[in-house]
Amino acid sequence: MENQYKAIMKKDGDWWVGWIEEVPGVNCQEKTREKLIETLRITLKEALSMNRRDAISAAGDDYQEEKIAL
Repeated sequence: MENQYKAIMKKDGDWWVGWIEEVPGVNCQEKTREKLIETLRITLKEALSMNRRDAISAAGDDYQEEKIAL
């Protein structure tokens, strides 16, 4: 199953700016809408990977994982 996220985007002067609605801190700015979508995707992947590493590090050695679907 593929996770899906919503990008909020708008044109601001010469730039396109965008945010990932569900993940605070994932926002980007690019000259074209297509490049913005690409950059948001890359930034989202990096943020999720970093958050996962941080969570595992905070949990220590003896932890359990459980998938939670909404």
